Amino acid sequence: MKLAQALAERAAVQTRLDELSGRLAASALIQEGERPVEDPQVLLAEAEHCFDRLTRLVSVINATNAATEFEPGVTVTAAIARRDTLARRRQFLSAAAQAATPGNRMGRSEIKFVPTLDVAALRKQADEAAQAYRQLDDRLQALNWSVDLIES
Repeated sequence: MKLAQALAERAAVQTRLDELSGRLAASALIQEGERPVEDPQVLLAEAEHCFDRLTRLVSVINATNAATEFEPGVTVTAAIARRDTLARRRQFLSAAAQAATPGNRMGRSEIKFVPTLDVAALRKQADEAAQAYRQLDDRLQALNWSVDLIES
């Protein structure tokens, strides 16, 4: 199995758990004398199966990422950490730029606010982080389809 296939299956299992959670919540409490739409015990059993599968998938995905070289001297795990940091950096810089952008002011009697940050520079840095994220993510996605999952 390719790493990308395991990642897709992990996402599907997580989605299934979200669905089961909603269905269980709808069946967990009923009016006295009524029957639940679905058997909560069946839903719990299916959820347990999903949790077992998720644990296995995360384990082999993490082992594969830690053992696979993304580029010389850099594992996939390190590249993912870099990608996640770039996403957080973009979000942080965008929020700072937004906070430093004065809103529309209507009257002359209103107190004037001035930015303490260079909004244009922050937005440029955020755009650069977003571009670096996309480029790194594209490379990771391509690698995921060429790497065989390390089954232990």
